Amino acid sequence: MVSAGDFKNGLTVNIEGTVYQILDFQHVKPGKGAAFVRTKLKDIMNGGAVEKTFRPSEKFETAHIERKDMQYLYADGDLFHFMDTENYEQIAVDAESVGDALKFVKENENVKVASYQGKVFSIEPPITVELKVIETEPGFKGDTAQGATKPAIVETGAQVMVPLFVEEGDMLKIDTRTSEYLSRA
Repeated sequence: MVSAGDFKNGLTVNIEGTVYQILDFQHVKPGKGAAFVRTKLKDIMNGGAVEKTFRPSEKFETAHIERKDMQYLYADGDLFHFMDTENYEQIAVDAESVGDALKFVKENENVKVASYQGKVFSIEPPITVELKVIETEPGFKGDTAQGATKPAIVETGAQVMVPLFVEEGDMLKIDTRTSEYLSRA
């Protein structure tokens, strides 16, 4: 059990049967009346964000989120298949739970699968990945007006904005959190 006065960013709590992750919190002591805690919460099952206020003395049950390293195997229609790297068990996750988390992940790469009470709610790709450019327009000399970029399609089918000097066949390092080009690999 954790009280609202002890909230921290990233903490997961069970509030009225719904599991929330605390995105932001603020202790407020108004000049008149009792202190309260203003929070911004993310529902981990459906992804929606809500703002709620609590008395600092209110207590909530902490929710244990299991994060497991798994290997992404393949996609089959609306199902994505993953294998536990320790015991080789395979699971299938629906496209709604995966979202666009795999847009920079190739088959046979490791990801973190987050679940609560056995139900998978999100896939966490590696922070950076190296992918090959399969399609991009050629850059032209003299077309460099300070930080000019162009679209490039990488081998997973995702589009990334890259500098003009990047060509087809180049290996790129990409930040999966922001979908941004970092460097050539």
